Parts: sequence; structure tokens; C-alpha cells
Amino acid sequence: MACYGRSLDSPCTLALLVGFQFAFVLYFSLGGFRGLVSVLVHTTEPEFDYSRPHDVYTNLSHLGPPPPPPRNTGTGPPGTTPPLKECQLPSPLLVGPVSVHLSAPLSLEEIRRRNPLVSPGGHYSPPDCEPRHHTAIVVPYRNRQTHLRTLLYHLHPFLQRQQIHYSIYIVQQWGNSTFNRAKLLNVGVREALRDEDWGCIFLHDVDLLPENDHNTYTCHKQFPTHLSVAMDKFRYRLPYPQYFGGVSAVTPDQYMKMNGFPNHYWGWGGEDDDIAARVRLSGMKIVRPPVAIGHYKMIKHKGDRGNEQNPRRFDLLKRTRLNWRSDGINSLTYDLLSRELEPLYTNLTVNIGEDPHLPLLKFPNQRRPGRPPAPKAATRKAAGTPPKSPDKPPDVGTLAANVTRPAEEETRDPTHSAAANQTTQAKPGVIK
Repeated sequence: MACYGRSLDSPCTLALLVGFQFAFVLYFSLGGFRGLVSVLVHTTEPEFDYSRPHDVYTNLSHLGPPPPPPRNTGTGPPGTTPPLKECQLPSPLLVGPVSVHLSAPLSLEEIRRRNPLVSPGGHYSPPDCEPRHHTAIVVPYRNRQTHLRTLLYHLHPFLQRQQIHYSIYIVQQWGNSTFNRAKLLNVGVREALRDEDWGCIFLHDVDLLPENDHNTYTCHKQFPTHLSVAMDKFRYRLPYPQYFGGVSAVTPDQYMKMNGFPNHYWGWGGEDDDIAARVRLSGMKIVRPPVAIGHYKMIKHKGDRGNEQNPRRFDLLKRTRLNWRSDGINSLTYDLLSRELEPLYTNLTVNIGEDPHLPLLKFPNQRRPGRPPAPKAATRKAAGTPPKSPDKPPDVGTLAANVTRPAEEETRDPTHSAAANQTTQAKPGVIK
């Protein structure tokens, strides 16, 4: 009956005070509400030990040439090569967390020697099984040679262990104008789809390195995927629910449904939020791998000249709902200045024009040493004729058929020309 007393000395009052203090300490020691829920509710979140990562080149020695074709004994029909079995899911070569080296990258020639199964253009397909996934990696780029070597050193073995068919496309912006990441991604997607019928397209920043090979570079069949959900820059947490920056993936159909990406974001910031809004406006949603898998390290660097913060980003974001059907792949224009099959990647040097809101005197479009002059003719429309209805972007086949190649490509296909690989070093616009 002492519990009904009003005195602070009653046993029940003291018990309540002690209980509240214990709950308060427990709440904060577990990291707040989310940590408390993770203790009380069973979760299927995978667990990995990132304190003991494997070398990123682990298990590549298990990749060998395909089995030889059967010998013809002369008594029967000519020998035929048996079809390869489909690659296992998940790949037996996966190791989980991998080490990331951010300093002193190897030369491109040394990286090529470490990846002997990668063919010109950064192309790879498993030699001993039939891949289930076909992925193009598109990287917007300008003046980041050290970052590029680090990415290539890390990403090639990472993807080979996943036993997928892939190619890496480096989309290099020509000239000194303001950097336009989203438009370069549009160009890279367009050019990659002209090469092959890729089932998945990865949009990959040059300064992000994946830390867990269970984070497979494949696409969700229904919705766009955001993969860099736990970056060291943000203490391995998602900065906000609609974040879509860093590394993401779309199928060609998803890309067309959202009309690609905006073309008018010149400078740093805003385009990621615009793309996330396009996903929602087109009736889709963003999916993500578990945080324990989506770990990435960012290469630290200073801000780039020509990639300053975009002062118009907030005004552009306000207009996304009105402009996303008209500003995208169906309004894309660019000039493809060169297309080179480097040993570890396909290099696309493109002129995407000038920032219309930047005075020409600040970043004059001068000819830089080793780069081709800007075309004198007006910029060609690479996306062909826009669709009659803005609600329905053109299909992939229509766009692929209407993109204009450079003049030298009208008579040859560089993906099948040995001469194209031999003359790469002498041509302008190639990343060194």
C-alpha cells in the first residue's frame, strides 16, 4: 500500500526514478531510437568485419581461359564448342570487404598487366561461364588523372569477381567551360547503348571506391538503385532519405521513363536531387542495398576550377516538376569529338557546349594543348527529333539510331578495328 503514498521516500517512487534513469542511459548508449529498435526487433541486416579487408585482387587467379573446344576425330560431324554454363549466383569468388588504396596509384600500363583478361575499351566477360548480367559503367570526367587510375586499379578486379559482363566508359568534357556532370551522364548512357544492348547502366563518380564486393553492380528490374548508401564522407550513413548521388544504377527502360537526366545543371550541386525527383515523378521509387554492404570510400580532393557551386541549383530544383519531361535525353545535344578504345576503358571526348549563364571572358573556350579545336559548325542534335508528346520520351532504339558519329567513324567501327587501338596515343583528346 506504500505505492499510493505521495512521499518521495516511498518504494514505488524510488523504483520509478531508478527505472527512468536506467532507460535514459540505455537509450543513448545504443545510439538513440534506431539502436534501441535494432536490439528489441530482429533484423536481417548482414554483418561484415571491415577491420580485416581482403586485397582487392584476391581470387583473380581462379579466372582462367574457357575450356578448349572438343577435338574432331574425323569420324563424325565437326566438333562444336559446348555452351558455357551460366555463372553462379552469388559468385563463388566474392570475398566481402576489400582494402582501398587511396595513395600512389599504379600507372595505366601496370594496371593493365594486373588485369590481363580486360580487352580494349575496358571490356570484360567471364571466360569460363555465361554471365547473367551485362553492365555499362559511365564515369563523368575532367582533369582527374590520379583519381582515374585509382578507380581503374580498384574497380576492374572488383567487377571481375562478380562474374558480370561489363565495360567502363569515361566521358571526358572538352574545353574550359563549367563542368556539367548530369549532361555528361546523358552522353555516356547514349553512347554506351549504341555499343551494346546493356541491361544495366551504372552512373559512377570517379572519386568513389566500393568496399564490399557483395554490393553487386547489377540493376533492380523495377526501380532505380542507389548504391553508395554508406560513404566514409558521411560517417557511413545516408545523409538524407532522397539522396541519390555518388553511384547509382538504372536499366535502359528506367532511364527512358524518367527522360534521362537534366542538361542545365552547370557546376557543383543540385543534379542529384533533380534526378531523385524524376524517379518519383515518373512513378518509380529508389531502392538501396543494406547499409552494411553499400560502403564506399571517397578520394579526398580540393574543389576544381570550373566546377564551383552552382548558384542556380535551388531555382532549377523548383522547376523540376514542370521541366523534367522536356529537359532530358529528348533535348540532349553534343558533339562527339573522339572515341578511343584504351586498354582499360573507352574514352569519349565530347563538346557539350558552354554554360549560358557564365560570361565567356571568365572561362574562354581556348584551345588547350593536346586537345582538338571546338567544331565551327553549330552543335548537332544528338537525340534526334523529340517525340510528339512530351509525356512519352523516345525509345532506346530510336535514340541509338539518330546519334551522329564523328566523321572518321562513318567508314569504320572502332570496336572491331585493330588500327583504332594502335593509333590511340597519337590522337587528341585522350586521357593520359
